[in-house]
Amino acid sequence: MSKTTVVFVTGNAKKLEEVVAILGKNFPHEFTSKKLDLPEYQGEIDDICKAKCLEAAKLVQGPVVVEDTSLCFNSLGGLPGPYIKWFLDKLGPEGLHRMLAGWEDKSAKAICTMAYCSGPSATTSQVQLFQGIVDGDIVSPRGPRLFGWDPCFQPKGYDQTFAELPKEQKNLISHRALAVMNMKNFFEKENEK
Repeated sequence: MSKTTVVFVTGNAKKLEEVVAILGKNFPHEFTSKKLDLPEYQGEIDDICKAKCLEAAKLVQGPVVVEDTSLCFNSLGGLPGPYIKWFLDKLGPEGLHRMLAGWEDKSAKAICTMAYCSGPSATTSQVQLFQGIVDGDIVSPRGPRLFGWDPCFQPKGYDQTFAELPKEQKNLISHRALAVMNMKNFFEKENEK
């Protein structure tokens, strides 16, 4: 049986590399990436992901996976949430840490939501969502500046930030890893049908 090609919508080669590493060699589909200029939707995480996925499927004219990453500060009621990209662009990891200077609660949730649909004829109800959530704390940035806000997010139970953890270890525990594993389980069950 030939593998179906699924387009992972990202312009970030490191994200594709990380996802493919987590999926492993025996994954039943081929993953490629494509950078698309999708609208920046506003709203709740699930709604944003579904809208992005449907739009991407129309542009690609085939099966797609989109990802949306949120960093939710508990003391700020979940903000910046899905808007973390702009906060990071303007403030950097140091600024994210400084945002919580007046708050005793430095806890946060890293949330990755992957959305999949089979093609351009899919409806909102046919979009599959896979989510991974990691609890942690926002700390003064430490480690390499290779991947977004990783230097200032320290997962619960660890004394290192995502940036300081070895890549192999991060790929086992990260919000993206958890979401990708949920997606992998879905595809493997579908493949068994």
